[in-house]
Amino acid sequence: MNDELLFADDHEDDSSEYQGTWKILIVDDEPEIHAVTKLALSDFEFQNRNLEFISAFNGEQAREVLLNEQDIAVVLLDVVMETDDAGLKIADFIRNEANNHFIRIILRTGQPGQAPERDVIVNYDINDYKSKTELTAQKLFTVVIAALRSYRDIVAIDENRIGLEKIISASANLFQTHSLENFIQGIVQQLSSLLGGSRNAAYLTCAVAGPHSIANNQKHSLDNLFVFTGQGEYQQAAGKALPTVLSGEHLEACRVALIDKTLVYADEYLVAYCDSNTSCGSLLYLSGLPKRLTDGQKMLVEMFSKNVQIAFDNIMLTKDIEDTQREVIERLSQSTEDSDMGEHYIFRTVKVCRILGKALGLDDIQLNLLISAAPLHNVGNLCSPTRALYKQDTLSREDVQLIERHTAFGYQLLKDSNRPLIKVAAIIAKEHHEYWNGQGYPDGLQGENIHLYSRIVAVAVAYTVLRSDTAQNQAWSVQKTLEYMQARSASQFDPSIIAMLTDNIGKIEDDTLDWVR
Repeated sequence: MNDELLFADDHEDDSSEYQGTWKILIVDDEPEIHAVTKLALSDFEFQNRNLEFISAFNGEQAREVLLNEQDIAVVLLDVVMETDDAGLKIADFIRNEANNHFIRIILRTGQPGQAPERDVIVNYDINDYKSKTELTAQKLFTVVIAALRSYRDIVAIDENRIGLEKIISASANLFQTHSLENFIQGIVQQLSSLLGGSRNAAYLTCAVAGPHSIANNQKHSLDNLFVFTGQGEYQQAAGKALPTVLSGEHLEACRVALIDKTLVYADEYLVAYCDSNTSCGSLLYLSGLPKRLTDGQKMLVEMFSKNVQIAFDNIMLTKDIEDTQREVIERLSQSTEDSDMGEHYIFRTVKVCRILGKALGLDDIQLNLLISAAPLHNVGNLCSPTRALYKQDTLSREDVQLIERHTAFGYQLLKDSNRPLIKVAAIIAKEHHEYWNGQGYPDGLQGENIHLYSRIVAVAVAYTVLRSDTAQNQAWSVQKTLEYMQARSASQFDPSIIAMLTDNIGKIEDDTLDWVR
């Protein structure tokens, strides 16, 4: 053992409070080495954190510690212990089996000839190599503080990497979200995760009911901001004006963030400004943060707030376009329907389509196309009478010709569009009277040659017609309607869709308006 290690300066106890510790693992088969190492570093402090020592006296103990302790910063590792290369095996275990590339490995050996420095440095991923005969107390201090700086920087880089991955992942997930409420909830959850968790969070915006302009003299007024969604103590605050939710220092921080368009933070809360092209701007507010933000976290918050506001604005714009599109389609489809079918015919048909589509496993994009296009299934009625479409007895040749004409006209009206929604609507308009057995109209398509959307709409329309009152017919009961349609499974209707109709009949009846007016 090197006597020089025993010479450590004595210091008075430091009464300052440390903000955590750096974990140092000492691996050596000589208890004296453990004792003098702890003595030499007893007054060590780096970035307001002192040292926590963990001891292991052989390779097996070291392996157990390394597997159980995930945040060890430095290992002071003896080379020769139970075997001549025990320390080298531990170094290999750390990098290749435990897959820990953060921990800084300092080899200490009293027998350099057993493990030549050149060979060890080349063949093993270690960070320093010291002979015990040269490692004085001062040199030990120097090598440990250098190792801790490297560890600190590597951990900071990795935290930033993880934060950037979360930003990328969150952006991808949030941009795919079509529900505005789910989108905002996702923002709050992702930002809380990014900062290591928070007790309370809220998204504040003036665009509660949709994008609209704010007069310049009202631009920076907190009265225009409302809680859109929140968690923790703000979970029930949706729709409330900001001044009724926050007060004092926190409300003032929101005002500063809104006026200066910046990030305002304190020890346990932050307010991030989200610039917007469609409103006066939004704020992300979080409180109950587990620790003060690092510079890297501040940068990530600023990046996150910019990206999510772009996504928010796009979703608001998309929502406005979709609402406009849906209203145009509904008005057009209602103008083509026989008034005898009742004002809720389209509503009921779309509801049945939605339930059947979900049961058949359509994703959100497919389902949205289906329920948006379904109201145009009878757009061809613009050029033909509708009396034949809802007859429950045998169709005459004239009836068939009317049906053929309205399906063909609907298809011709819509088929040349490049819009996916209109393309789907054209297919449905043409095919929703085709039969599973090939005996339908207008082209005699059979089985899966009929588009899935057309097969779903055919079932939804038939069920809605049979369950509705008209001037000519009284609405059928659920049981009679199901028996009628089940009898035509695999002939008129796709049997898998009839099975889904049967399995979900309770939900269909619950989710629609009263069938009989």
